[in-house]
Amino acid sequence: MKIRIGAALLSVALVSGMTLGGCANLSGFHDRFRDPYEHVNRKIYHFNDTLDRYLLRPVARGYVRVTPQPVRVSVANFFSNLADINVFLNDYLQGRWKQGASDTGRFLTNSTLGIGGLFDVATQIGMPAHEEDLGVTLAGWGMETDNYLVLPLFGPSSTRAVWGLGMGLVTNPVFYAPLLVSFPLTSLNVISQRAQALAATNVLAVGAIDPYTFVRQAYHQRRLYLIYQGNPPQPRFRPGAEDRVPPPPLPGRDR
Repeated sequence: MKIRIGAALLSVALVSGMTLGGCANLSGFHDRFRDPYEHVNRKIYHFNDTLDRYLLRPVARGYVRVTPQPVRVSVANFFSNLADINVFLNDYLQGRWKQGASDTGRFLTNSTLGIGGLFDVATQIGMPAHEEDLGVTLAGWGMETDNYLVLPLFGPSSTRAVWGLGMGLVTNPVFYAPLLVSFPLTSLNVISQRAQALAATNVLAVGAIDPYTFVRQAYHQRRLYLIYQGNPPQPRFRPGAEDRVPPPPLPGRDR
């Protein structure tokens, strides 16, 4: 499970979306990704942003200043390894047997040779990381309707992706630990995630006239990237029904 809270998740979505070519207008998919709750979403966005500005961001900066980089990397590796449980379960739900076997092997390798996931041994021996969740799985199963949501504390999501958030919680061993263990671990994960997104926050501050719209589009592009396994449909820049091209089929399952 990768918990992303408030603007930390907004920043992660921003960076991911920028790698897909900025804020192109995906007119061919406009009818599949709407923001009917924008009025409420913007209020929650403002709440998350305020929480981030006065709490999470200062704490993350302090964490970076006082924690050596090797330690920060090991902390990030530890929580990423726990997230791999959710990843390989969704691999199998999607019928991606080869990828599921690789991600299962990755989790077992890092949990043992990587000393509980503190070291990413699996990547070094040819087991790359993947990112899957129940929202991606539901898209592969044919659930097309997807309305944008901004969740308190958790940030950008959608009516489809929110199911993945729930599965990510219950597949994480930390979820079942006593509160005295789960609370500090969860807090550390949040701080670690926020620290990794500090650079993206600076880009968002200077690069978007309307940060809410910018992050929403970046999030949408990121989800398309995950659903289409890194090969999303090309955006169309000219509006109009005659210019819309139906999206290609989702990537096939392993045979």
